[in-house]
Amino acid sequence: MNIKSVQANLILLITAVIWGGGFVAQRLGMQQMGPYIFNGFRFLIGALTLVPVILVRKKSVVVEKGDSKKILLIGAVAGLFLFFGATFQQLGLVFTTAGKAGFITGLYVVIVPLLGMLWGDRGSLYSWLGAMIAVVGLYFLSASRGLVFAPGDGFVLIGACFWALHVQFIARFSPDVDAFQLSFVQSLFTSLISFGVGIFLEDVVFDQVLSATFPILYGGVIAIGIAYTMQVVGQQYAKPTDAAIILSLESVFAAFWGWLILGELLSSRALLGSGLMLAGMMISQLRGKKIQVVDPY
Repeated sequence: MNIKSVQANLILLITAVIWGGGFVAQRLGMQQMGPYIFNGFRFLIGALTLVPVILVRKKSVVVEKGDSKKILLIGAVAGLFLFFGATFQQLGLVFTTAGKAGFITGLYVVIVPLLGMLWGDRGSLYSWLGAMIAVVGLYFLSASRGLVFAPGDGFVLIGACFWALHVQFIARFSPDVDAFQLSFVQSLFTSLISFGVGIFLEDVVFDQVLSATFPILYGGVIAIGIAYTMQVVGQQYAKPTDAAIILSLESVFAAFWGWLILGELLSSRALLGSGLMLAGMMISQLRGKKIQVVDPY
């Protein structure tokens, strides 16, 4: 492994740490305002964070991938998937812990190859084995009595399905456009939809926005703007399989930050489930991975 690969893996590991902390920021933000307004602010700030990067790149490099109409179309569809993924995740965080939400959201790494079957990709033996192990882990992590799951866990799981749809869509269309411009458009589109829905369903109070300044800034600037850029830089030199495994560790860091900042504890049953889910995610990436994992925030 050369020095660039080592540096890339380190960058991706830091990205996973940041994304894990994003779950804590989202829970703290939800204490001050509704999920739609909160998502509207964090995705708007995330989009604005990318503006300087885009302007600098236009001056320093030649950006030739895709025209404006294609970027807008692809970004709008990707933004729609992001909206549903972020909304269900945010709703779920009202009723579940940041640690559990992180692990359940991480299932998108397993759901991606399953969705690939719709496009004729049957997946590898490792993908199916990882999926089965992860589902068993989800049961131990989230089922309190028998097959009864907390409502929040179900919302987060639905959100994970939309993250997986987003991964599939980006994997097929992002090579034709500039990644930074696409990220800006999809984040901006997600923000506009969130604000549009939030205006009708939630109260917008300026004092609440001020109280949630830190979660909004962390979720927007750090988790969406900076971490996404770090992911793109890291994956320029990291192997796709290595990148997928490292980025999936956001689930572990979500549990760590939830314990450190929010005082959330996992029972021995939940720890067993978390371990099985993490094992399933990693096993699913061992062989036959044909698409890259992209940012789920």
